[in-house]
Amino acid sequence: MSDFDFLGLAPETMRAINEAGYTSPTPIQAQAIPSVLMGKDIMGIAQTGTGKTASFTLPMIDILAQGRARARMPRSLILEPTRELAAQVAENFETYGKYHKLDMALLIGGVSFGDQEKKLDRGVDVLIATPGRLLDHFERGKLMLSGVDILVCDEADRMLDMGFIPDVERICSLMPQKHQTLFFSATMPKEIKRLADKFLKEPKLIEVASPASTGENIEQFLCTMKTSEARAKRDKLREIIEKEDVKNAIIFCNRKRDVDILFRSLKKHGFSAAALHGDLDQSVRMDVLASFKDGTTRLLIASDVAARGLDIPAVSHVFNFDVPSHAEDYIHRIGRTGRAGLTGRAFTITTPADDKWLKNVHDLIGKKIDPIEKAGHSRGSESAAETPASSEEAAPKKRRRRSKKSDTDKAANSDEQTHQESKPSQAKRASRDNSRQPKERGGRRSRDDFEPVVGMGDHMPAFMMQPTAEKPAKKKTTRRKKTKETA
Repeated sequence: MSDFDFLGLAPETMRAINEAGYTSPTPIQAQAIPSVLMGKDIMGIAQTGTGKTASFTLPMIDILAQGRARARMPRSLILEPTRELAAQVAENFETYGKYHKLDMALLIGGVSFGDQEKKLDRGVDVLIATPGRLLDHFERGKLMLSGVDILVCDEADRMLDMGFIPDVERICSLMPQKHQTLFFSATMPKEIKRLADKFLKEPKLIEVASPASTGENIEQFLCTMKTSEARAKRDKLREIIEKEDVKNAIIFCNRKRDVDILFRSLKKHGFSAAALHGDLDQSVRMDVLASFKDGTTRLLIASDVAARGLDIPAVSHVFNFDVPSHAEDYIHRIGRTGRAGLTGRAFTITTPADDKWLKNVHDLIGKKIDPIEKAGHSRGSESAAETPASSEEAAPKKRRRRSKKSDTDKAANSDEQTHQESKPSQAKRASRDNSRQPKERGGRRSRDDFEPVVGMGDHMPAFMMQPTAEKPAKKKTTRRKKTKETA
């Protein structure tokens, strides 16, 4: 007998839970499941990784086991901020509801409307959707919300961050007068509280942990860089990964562009890595998550689309390549490790440009993050990582010194060249002039011995440097002939 037996779940649901290997509910599950089964509205505040998903999917399966769905009128609706979270909740329903005959539909972007409409036409008990795609179907006339008995708004604060609150308000206004509403969030900003006060009726508040606390089984370390240069940060990240016993890790960047750059850099250096952000096709995103979950991919470089709610077991490390611009995201990011009673390690790389954001993180969690030295990392190689171009900059200087020495050796061969060294432009001109000196052929010089002269610029034409010959006492015709030859 497990502790779940005392929560009032049906035998079929308990059978699926036992087969999944769960024996004890988490605090939020223990408090939420009985209240949901009683039909109460719930306002659940719990940090990521505490089992919120099961706290509403398990009782919903039992409630929906009685009844039958009608075409285009789902019996329950679960709103998720991202495609990944929606797909993960769908997996939970498949796992825990395999002994119930429940129909489910997943409405997310990146999937054809036609396939989704076919499922809606047959009727579904559970509809899991992102707000945008749900409203698209509603406006097409393919969906009615008048038959919804249970509404779940998961990761409500993330909905706020992503600008979905107007859509959520509209969806809530389309619900029937009588329905059960479950709100779950990691934090409680004023906007979420206003929304809850508007649409929840005498909700039961369940708060199992402070929204500003981090998991006690997560070791946190801070790597302070003296430069904001991106290449130095990438060098430092690779150094930390190589020193740590990284089984698998999620690396967070603030921007999608940086995700792609870091992904290519790690692949170039031989790491098993994949990228995950919102610009990828849905099929690609699902394949990336699948390869990371089954261990095919070791490092997952992601934007904050992966920071919330992704249930990836046994993630050993989290790396914040960028300090998050929203302090709350720090808690959600590092919450990807140290889950289900396991320990984890989180490293944050900070630069002088991150001082403001880092202060916000420290203020939120109420403490300073330990320096990386406490993780057993020395600072010996940090200077090299911070100045990767130092050796490259030194090389040209050496070449310049060698070049100068070589010029000096050449100048020592003649007094004239020594004078030219102090005046480089004159030296160059003299060098060109010397190359134009004629060759002697039996005391006579031919015009073929001289290079052609172009213009009368800042150089001395070679023919004007010819030694003056004695004028023979001959006729003027002879003189004209010689002038023609030496012209």
